Amino acid sequence: MPSQNDSLKDRLSRYREIKITVTGRKSGRPISNPVWFVLEGDKLDLLPVKGSDTQWYQNVLKKPTIRVEARGAETELPVTPITEPAQVKSVVEKFREKYGAGDVKKYYSKFDVAVIGQVK
Repeated sequence: MPSQNDSLKDRLSRYREIKITVTGRKSGRPISNPVWFVLEGDKLDLLPVKGSDTQWYQNVLKKPTIRVEARGAETELPVTPITEPAQVKSVVEKFREKYGAGDVKKYYSKFDVAVIGQVK
């Protein structure tokens, strides 16, 4: 029988968008957002739309855990905020490959941070 993470990885490999839930840094309440992502092996790359100004990113700085949901499969992941320019650029390039440079340019306004999670 496949584990829940096998099911999650399978779904992540087939979808373009997932829902992440973070804990509000002031309210402490769960806050959900649809986001684009790139899955590479066990690594889940996330790119905040407004970079470091993105609310969910600021919440992750306070509590570096997110809940990921991909059409019914879900799990909680520890995440690491990335601010090193070469690493952020690498994530941006992966997003351009997956979603197209035009759409990334259209929807994303700041490329100063990224977030990386480990899908166990």
